[in-house]
Formats: sequence, structure tokens, C-alpha cells
Amino acid sequence: MKALHIITGLGVGGAEQQLRLLIRHLPVSCDVVTLTNPGAVAEGLAADGVRVTHLGMAGNRDLAALPRLAGIIRRGGYDLVHTHLYRACLYGRIAARLAGVRAVVATEHSLGDSQMEGRPLTAGVRRLYLLGERLGRSTVAVSPTVAARLVRWGVPAPRVAVVPNGIDLARFAYDRAARLGTRDRLGLPADAFVIGAVGRLTPGKRFGVLIQALAQLPHDCRLLLVGGGPEEGSLRRAARAAGVADRVLFAGERPYLGDDSPGPDLPALTSAMDVLAAPSPEESFGLAVVEALAAGLPVRHTSCPALDDLPPGAAPHAARVPCDPGAYARALAGVRAAGPGPRTAPEAARHYCITRSAARLMDVYASALAAPHPTAQVPVQQGASPS
Repeated sequence: MKALHIITGLGVGGAEQQLRLLIRHLPVSCDVVTLTNPGAVAEGLAADGVRVTHLGMAGNRDLAALPRLAGIIRRGGYDLVHTHLYRACLYGRIAARLAGVRAVVATEHSLGDSQMEGRPLTAGVRRLYLLGERLGRSTVAVSPTVAARLVRWGVPAPRVAVVPNGIDLARFAYDRAARLGTRDRLGLPADAFVIGAVGRLTPGKRFGVLIQALAQLPHDCRLLLVGGGPEEGSLRRAARAAGVADRVLFAGERPYLGDDSPGPDLPALTSAMDVLAAPSPEESFGLAVVEALAAGLPVRHTSCPALDDLPPGAAPHAARVPCDPGAYARALAGVRAAGPGPRTAPEAARHYCITRSAARLMDVYASALAAPHPTAQVPVQQGASPS
């Protein structure tokens, strides 16, 4: 089987790094097209031997990209096209149909109740999404929670398949040497209580709540923010205003795999933490939470469908906290007072092993290839934008 993955961009992000990890475990010949931003993950894919093509889209309404993308699909002779993220799902499905591809699968990584990929959901976005969805054979949801949202939107339930995000358990296993070395490299005291937070620095992640909570905690507490994004400036200003600028460390974007970037990678950073805090009130999966659990960290979170969809007791060191500075301050103080526990991965983390996710996805691919050729027409929608 030969598959083409189409994604909106390949900077450091959850969906982007999940794609690279997944390709490493799929028994399929895979190429990748990125519509924009061939960043660090593109470099990592190339280092893995994956062919990456930058389409060079000029913007959300660059319709000239469609024939270029269809030409790439046609010349590649792909059996299946797999799209990731909203813009790539829209353009990729249409281009695949124009190229006469046999099967199209799309993964919905970031659908919340009120936003998608950090943007507010509007009637136009939903309408365009549903029009494009008809051109594929299956839409993959990263959690049962997302699957239920898709069905509520109007996607027929038989077209929705659940394939959870996966993690490399071995890479996230706690490493004491990495903990000490990473703390030394970042200038974090060996005896500091380090609160970790991982994700795009956007308003929806609500990392400002953790800065306000930090101001209520003892001086030995530090906040390690891992990620980049448009809210970094406002978060730095918030830290100065709260009087904790010297206790907040912005680590920037860090790859899942450390072989393609200088500095500590994400697993090394989780080893350096004492707790992970995730105050976002709306998540589609909660990948950072699962990765932290794989590192044996206690977790305090506001939303995590990955845990909600598991039996009670699968993650005994994870607890839900309201998205409020005082609530987080009390919860984190409780973790600090309890002292360090064993850094072993609970059943919740083992449930999301990447090999299991890859096997489930192969079942989706097989079903898509076996299905009758769809008959839906390519939609033409005036005045709507895939942004």
C-alpha cells in the first residue's frame, strides 16, 4: 500500500508530531505534503527517510493549490490519501477526488465543543467541514468524545472511526540522569518543585491561570512552559505583573524526538518536571496529559477526554481541577506536600501505546480501500474560508 499524508503545516505541534510518530509505526509506504510551514517536524520526517513536499499555499483561499495538489496525488499513484487538520482536510479531500484516488481518510485532531484548532467554530466553518467530509470514506476521531461531537455535527456515525493518539512509552519513561541534566541545562535548581505545562501558547490553553497560581505558591516552585505561540508575549507580561517572572521558564517549542533539534526534547523535559498542569477547559484528547503519565508524573487537569474515556482507576495520580488560579494553587500545593512518588506509568498511559494506534489505523485503511467508490460530488462553496 502507498499512502500520502496531507497536513496543514509541519511546525512543532501535537498533530504534527503525532503524524511523524505514526508514520514510523505504519507498515505502509508513506509520503507527506504540507500545505504551509515546513518546519522542524518536516526536517525530522526527512531525516526518517520520508519524502516531504511543500505545496507553498499562499493563504486559505489559494484555490490554485488544488490542481497542484491533485497533480502530486495523481503522479504519486497513491492508493490512499490521509488528511490532517482542517485546511488540509478540505483541500486534500477535494484534490484526492479530482485525482481519482481510491480512498480518503481524515483525522480530526482538534475539534472541541466551541473551537477547532484554537479558532471559534462558526456556522460557515461547520457547513464547509460537512461538505468536505462527504468526499472521504472515513473520519478518524482521536477519542470517543470527539467522535460524539462529529456525530452531533451531522457526520454519519458509520463513517466515524476512533483511533486514539499514541505515544512511545519507552521514550517517555522516567530517566533520572535526564532529569538532572535537563535541570542543570535550563538553570532549574535540583531541589525546585517544577510545575510543567505543555502545549501551544494560545488563549485556549489558559496557561495564564498557572502563572496566577504560581504567585500563590512558595518560592521554590517553578513553572516550566513548553511550547510556542502567539500568547507568549502576554504570558511574559502576566508573569512580570504577578511578580513571578524569575520563576517562569519559557522553554519554547520542543520536538517529541530529540534527534532533530538542539536542546532537551520533550521526554527529557517531562523527566525534569514534578507535576504536569493542564488548565485548558476544552481538549479533544489531552496528549500532554498522557505523555506526562507515561513519565510517571502526577497530573492536574481541567479537561482530558483521553482519561474520561477510560475506566475509573486507570490513572490514579491524575485529578481534575477547575480552571481557576486558586484551585490550581491548592491542587499543586497538595502535590508538593505529598512529596515525590514512584515514577512509573499507569494503565492509562499503556492503553495509548503507539503500536496499538497504528494497528487500529491499518484497520481503517483496509475498510476504506474495500468500500465501494463514493459518488459524492466535489462541493463548490462561495464565500466560505477554510480558516
